[in-house]
Amino acid sequence: MESLGGYLKSRRDRVTPAEIGLRTYGTSRRVPGLRREELAQLAGVSAGYYTRLEQGLAETASQQVLDALARALNLDQVETVHLHNLARQPAMPRLSDPGPEQPHTRVLALLENLGEAMPALVLGRRGDVLAWNHSGHALMAEHLDFDAPQNAEERPSVPRMFFLDPLTRDLYRNWAELARIHVAYLRLTAGRYPTDARLAGLIGELSMRSDDFATLWATGDVADCTVGAMHLLHPTAGTLSVDYQVWLQPDSPDHRLEIYTPNDPGSADTLRVVSDSGS
Repeated sequence: MESLGGYLKSRRDRVTPAEIGLRTYGTSRRVPGLRREELAQLAGVSAGYYTRLEQGLAETASQQVLDALARALNLDQVETVHLHNLARQPAMPRLSDPGPEQPHTRVLALLENLGEAMPALVLGRRGDVLAWNHSGHALMAEHLDFDAPQNAEERPSVPRMFFLDPLTRDLYRNWAELARIHVAYLRLTAGRYPTDARLAGLIGELSMRSDDFATLWATGDVADCTVGAMHLLHPTAGTLSVDYQVWLQPDSPDHRLEIYTPNDPGSADTLRVVSDSGS
Protein backbone atom coordinates (compact mmCIF):
# COMPACT_ATOMS: atom_id res chain seq x y z
CA MET A 1 0.00 0.00 0.00
CA GLU A 2 1.04 3.63 -0.28
CA SER A 3 2.82 5.77 2.32
CA LEU A 4 2.46 9.49 2.99
CA GLY A 5 6.11 10.06 2.07
CA GLY A 6 5.80 8.18 -1.20
CA TYR A 7 2.74 10.15 -2.21
CA LEU A 8 4.35 13.48 -1.32
CA LYS A 9 7.39 12.63 -3.41
CA SER A 10 5.30 11.59 -6.42
CA ARG A 11 3.34 14.86 -6.25
CA ARG A 12 6.53 16.90 -5.74
CA ASP A 13 8.04 15.31 -8.83
CA ARG A 14 4.94 16.27 -10.80
CA VAL A 15 5.11 20.04 -10.14
CA THR A 16 7.53 22.09 -12.20
CA PRO A 17 8.97 25.36 -10.84
CA ALA A 18 7.47 27.25 -13.78
CA GLU A 19 3.94 26.12 -12.83
CA ILE A 20 4.15 27.90 -9.49
CA GLY A 21 6.17 30.88 -10.69
CA LEU A 22 9.43 29.78 -9.08
CA ARG A 23 12.44 31.29 -10.83
CA THR A 24 15.37 28.96 -11.44
CA TYR A 25 17.66 31.50 -13.14
CA GLY A 26 18.57 28.97 -15.85
CA THR A 27 20.39 26.61 -13.53
CA SER A 28 20.35 22.91 -14.33
CA ARG A 29 18.16 20.74 -12.10
CA ARG A 30 18.75 17.15 -11.06
CA VAL A 31 15.14 16.49 -9.99
CA PRO A 32 12.09 16.35 -12.28
CA GLY A 33 9.95 18.62 -10.14
CA LEU A 34 10.37 20.63 -6.96
CA ARG A 35 13.26 20.14 -4.59
CA ARG A 36 12.38 19.29 -1.01
CA GLU A 37 13.72 22.66 0.14
CA GLU A 38 11.54 24.50 -2.37
CA LEU A 39 8.38 22.69 -1.36
CA ALA A 40 9.14 23.22 2.33
CA GLN A 41 9.59 26.94 1.75
CA LEU A 42 6.34 27.19 -0.20
CA ALA A 43 4.45 25.34 2.55
CA GLY A 44 6.03 27.37 5.34
CA VAL A 45 7.79 24.49 7.11
CA SER A 46 11.45 23.79 7.70
CA ALA A 47 13.34 21.77 5.14
CA GLY A 48 14.48 19.36 7.84
CA TYR A 49 10.93 18.71 9.03
CA TYR A 50 9.64 18.16 5.50
CA THR A 51 12.50 15.77 4.74
CA ARG A 52 11.67 13.73 7.83
CA LEU A 53 8.00 13.73 6.82
CA GLU A 54 8.77 12.43 3.34
CA GLN A 55 11.17 9.81 4.70
CA GLY A 56 8.58 8.57 7.20
CA LEU A 57 10.66 9.72 10.18
CA ALA A 58 8.27 12.39 11.49
CA GLU A 59 5.58 11.12 13.84
CA THR A 60 2.71 13.11 12.39
CA ALA A 61 1.69 16.20 10.47
CA SER A 62 -1.00 18.64 11.55
CA GLN A 63 -4.01 19.44 9.41
CA GLN A 64 -2.59 22.93 8.84
CA VAL A 65 0.73 21.54 7.54
CA LEU A 66 -1.04 19.04 5.28
CA ASP A 67 -3.28 21.76 3.85
CA ALA A 68 -0.26 23.99 3.26
CA LEU A 69 1.51 21.16 1.42
CA ALA A 70 -1.62 20.49 -0.62
CA ARG A 71 -1.78 24.13 -1.70
CA ALA A 72 1.91 24.21 -2.57
CA LEU A 73 1.51 21.03 -4.65
CA ASN A 74 -1.65 22.29 -6.38
CA LEU A 75 -3.65 19.28 -5.16
CA ASP A 76 -7.35 19.22 -5.92
CA GLN A 77 -10.00 18.37 -3.33
CA VAL A 78 -9.86 14.60 -3.86
CA GLU A 79 -6.05 14.55 -3.81
CA THR A 80 -6.08 16.59 -0.59
CA VAL A 81 -8.47 14.11 1.03
CA HIS A 82 -6.12 11.31 0.00
CA LEU A 83 -3.17 13.18 1.54
CA HIS A 84 -5.03 13.44 4.86
CA ASN A 85 -6.04 9.77 4.70
CA LEU A 86 -2.41 8.73 4.30
CA ALA A 87 -1.32 10.97 7.16
CA ARG A 88 -3.78 9.25 9.52
CA GLN A 89 -2.61 5.73 8.86
CA PRO A 90 0.19 4.10 10.88
CA ALA A 91 3.64 3.91 9.31
CA MET A 92 3.37 0.12 9.00
CA PRO A 93 -0.36 -0.71 8.96
CA ARG A 94 -1.15 -4.29 9.93
CA LEU A 95 -3.27 -5.92 7.27
CA SER A 96 -6.37 -7.88 8.19
CA ASP A 97 -9.01 -9.73 6.22
CA PRO A 98 -12.37 -7.93 6.55
CA GLY A 99 -14.18 -10.87 4.96
CA PRO A 100 -16.61 -10.78 2.04
CA GLU A 101 -18.87 -7.78 1.70
CA GLN A 102 -22.64 -7.94 2.02
CA PRO A 103 -24.73 -5.27 0.31
CA HIS A 104 -27.19 -3.42 2.51
CA THR A 105 -30.80 -4.52 2.06
CA ARG A 106 -31.81 -0.95 1.17
CA VAL A 107 -29.30 -0.89 -1.68
CA LEU A 108 -30.70 -4.17 -2.99
CA ALA A 109 -34.25 -2.85 -2.64
CA LEU A 110 -33.33 0.22 -4.68
CA LEU A 111 -31.73 -1.98 -7.34
CA GLU A 112 -34.85 -4.14 -7.53
CA ASN A 113 -37.13 -1.12 -7.87
CA LEU A 114 -35.13 0.22 -10.79
CA GLY A 115 -36.48 -2.66 -12.85
CA GLU A 116 -34.74 -3.59 -16.09
CA ALA A 117 -35.09 -0.44 -18.19
CA MET A 118 -32.05 1.08 -16.48
CA PRO A 119 -28.92 -1.13 -16.30
CA ALA A 120 -27.35 -1.03 -12.85
CA LEU A 121 -24.67 -2.67 -10.68
CA VAL A 122 -23.96 -2.64 -6.95
CA LEU A 123 -20.21 -2.41 -6.37
CA GLY A 124 -18.26 -3.02 -3.17
CA ARG A 125 -15.28 -1.02 -1.94
CA ARG A 126 -12.81 -3.12 -3.97
CA GLY A 127 -14.91 -3.06 -7.14
CA ASP A 128 -16.50 -6.48 -6.62
CA VAL A 129 -19.94 -6.84 -8.21
CA LEU A 130 -22.22 -7.47 -5.24
CA ALA A 131 -25.39 -7.50 -7.35
CA TRP A 132 -26.69 -6.44 -10.76
CA ASN A 133 -29.98 -6.43 -12.58
CA HIS A 134 -30.39 -8.44 -15.78
CA SER A 135 -29.91 -5.45 -18.06
CA GLY A 136 -26.77 -4.38 -16.16
CA HIS A 137 -25.37 -7.87 -16.54
CA ALA A 138 -26.28 -7.95 -20.26
CA LEU A 139 -24.63 -4.56 -20.84
CA MET A 140 -21.40 -5.00 -18.90
CA ALA A 141 -20.65 -8.74 -18.66
CA GLU A 142 -23.00 -10.96 -20.64
CA HIS A 143 -20.18 -13.54 -20.99
CA LEU A 144 -20.37 -14.22 -17.24
CA ASP A 145 -23.00 -16.17 -15.31
CA PHE A 146 -25.77 -13.88 -14.08
CA ASP A 147 -25.67 -15.57 -10.65
CA ALA A 148 -21.91 -15.02 -10.22
CA PRO A 149 -22.27 -12.20 -7.63
CA GLN A 150 -24.07 -14.56 -5.27
CA ASN A 151 -20.82 -16.46 -4.59
CA ALA A 152 -19.11 -14.13 -2.10
CA GLU A 153 -15.66 -15.62 -2.70
CA GLU A 154 -15.81 -15.67 -6.50
CA ARG A 155 -17.68 -12.51 -7.37
CA PRO A 156 -16.80 -10.70 -10.59
CA SER A 157 -14.17 -8.05 -9.87
CA VAL A 158 -14.45 -4.99 -12.09
CA PRO A 159 -10.73 -4.10 -11.72
CA ARG A 160 -9.68 -7.67 -12.58
CA MET A 161 -12.07 -7.80 -15.51
CA PHE A 162 -10.91 -4.42 -16.72
CA PHE A 163 -7.21 -5.28 -16.79
CA LEU A 164 -7.14 -9.07 -17.11
CA ASP A 165 -10.19 -10.05 -19.18
CA PRO A 166 -9.75 -9.46 -22.96
CA LEU A 167 -13.51 -9.56 -23.56
CA THR A 168 -14.08 -6.79 -21.05
CA ARG A 169 -11.27 -4.73 -22.52
CA ASP A 170 -12.74 -5.07 -26.01
CA LEU A 171 -16.07 -3.75 -24.71
CA TYR A 172 -14.74 -0.24 -24.08
CA ARG A 173 -13.84 2.06 -26.96
CA ASN A 174 -12.45 4.58 -24.43
CA TRP A 175 -10.65 1.93 -22.42
CA ALA A 176 -7.48 4.01 -21.81
CA GLU A 177 -9.45 6.90 -20.31
CA LEU A 178 -11.51 4.62 -18.07
CA ALA A 179 -8.45 2.59 -17.04
CA ARG A 180 -6.80 5.74 -15.69
CA ILE A 181 -9.94 6.54 -13.67
CA HIS A 182 -10.20 2.98 -12.34
CA VAL A 183 -6.63 3.01 -11.04
CA ALA A 184 -6.89 6.51 -9.60
CA TYR A 185 -10.05 5.56 -7.72
CA LEU A 186 -8.49 2.34 -6.45
CA ARG A 187 -5.63 4.42 -5.01
CA LEU A 188 -8.15 6.69 -3.27
CA THR A 189 -9.83 3.61 -1.80
CA ALA A 190 -6.48 2.21 -0.63
CA GLY A 191 -5.88 5.42 1.30
CA ARG A 192 -9.24 5.05 3.02
CA TYR A 193 -8.69 1.40 3.92
CA PRO A 194 -4.94 0.87 4.47
CA THR A 195 -5.41 -2.34 6.49
CA ASP A 196 -7.67 -4.17 4.00
CA ALA A 197 -5.69 -7.29 3.09
CA ARG A 198 -8.00 -8.16 0.20
CA LEU A 199 -7.55 -4.71 -1.30
CA ALA A 200 -3.77 -4.92 -0.91
CA GLY A 201 -3.83 -8.35 -2.53
CA LEU A 202 -5.88 -7.04 -5.46
CA ILE A 203 -3.46 -4.17 -6.08
CA GLY A 204 -0.49 -6.52 -5.84
CA GLU A 205 -2.06 -9.04 -8.22
CA LEU A 206 -2.89 -6.42 -10.84
CA SER A 207 0.55 -4.86 -10.56
CA MET A 208 2.15 -8.23 -11.25
CA ARG A 209 -0.20 -9.43 -14.00
CA SER A 210 -0.92 -6.23 -15.93
CA ASP A 211 1.76 -3.90 -17.27
CA ASP A 212 -0.94 -1.33 -18.03
CA PHE A 213 -2.09 -1.34 -14.42
CA ALA A 214 1.47 -1.12 -13.09
CA THR A 215 2.25 1.83 -15.34
CA LEU A 216 -0.89 3.70 -14.29
CA TRP A 217 -0.36 2.88 -10.61
CA ALA A 218 3.17 4.31 -10.79
CA THR A 219 1.79 7.73 -11.77
CA GLY A 220 0.41 8.20 -8.25
CA ASP A 221 -2.77 9.80 -9.59
CA VAL A 222 -5.85 9.95 -7.36
CA ALA A 223 -9.44 10.61 -8.45
CA ASP A 224 -13.00 9.93 -7.41
CA CYS A 225 -15.31 8.05 -9.73
CA THR A 226 -18.87 9.39 -9.67
CA VAL A 227 -19.93 10.36 -13.21
CA GLY A 228 -18.57 9.91 -16.71
CA ALA A 229 -19.06 8.48 -20.17
CA MET A 230 -18.51 4.96 -21.45
CA HIS A 231 -18.22 4.42 -25.20
CA LEU A 232 -18.97 0.76 -25.83
CA LEU A 233 -18.73 -1.78 -28.61
CA HIS A 234 -21.19 -4.35 -27.31
CA PRO A 235 -20.55 -7.86 -28.67
CA THR A 236 -24.18 -8.45 -29.65
CA ALA A 237 -25.88 -5.03 -29.77
CA GLY A 238 -23.13 -2.96 -31.41
CA THR A 239 -21.93 0.57 -30.77
CA LEU A 240 -23.44 2.74 -28.04
CA SER A 241 -22.45 5.39 -25.53
CA VAL A 242 -23.77 5.60 -21.98
CA ASP A 243 -23.23 7.87 -19.02
CA TYR A 244 -22.54 6.24 -15.68
CA GLN A 245 -23.68 7.76 -12.40
CA VAL A 246 -22.71 6.48 -8.98
CA TRP A 247 -25.15 6.75 -6.09
CA LEU A 248 -23.75 6.44 -2.59
CA GLN A 249 -25.87 5.13 0.25
CA PRO A 250 -25.46 6.79 3.70
CA ASP A 251 -26.28 3.51 5.45
CA SER A 252 -23.69 1.63 3.40
CA PRO A 253 -20.99 4.10 2.26
CA ASP A 254 -18.68 1.36 0.95
CA HIS A 255 -21.27 0.23 -1.58
CA ARG A 256 -21.93 2.10 -4.80
CA LEU A 257 -25.00 1.81 -6.98
CA GLU A 258 -23.83 2.49 -10.55
CA ILE A 259 -26.50 3.13 -13.16
CA TYR A 260 -26.15 3.62 -16.91
CA THR A 261 -28.19 5.95 -19.14
CA PRO A 262 -27.87 6.53 -22.90
CA ASN A 263 -26.34 9.81 -23.98
CA ASP A 264 -27.76 9.97 -27.53
CA PRO A 265 -30.90 8.69 -29.32
CA GLY A 266 -29.08 5.93 -31.19
CA SER A 267 -27.58 4.64 -27.95
CA ALA A 268 -31.04 4.71 -26.36
CA ASP A 269 -32.33 2.37 -29.07
CA THR A 270 -29.33 0.06 -28.70
CA LEU A 271 -29.66 0.06 -24.91
CA ARG A 272 -33.29 -1.05 -25.23
CA VAL A 273 -32.11 -4.01 -27.31
CA VAL A 274 -29.57 -4.90 -24.59
CA SER A 275 -32.15 -4.51 -21.82
CA ASP A 276 -34.67 -6.67 -23.68
CA SER A 277 -32.06 -9.39 -24.19
CA GLY A 278 -31.20 -9.38 -20.50
CA SER A 279 -34.75 -9.43 -19.18
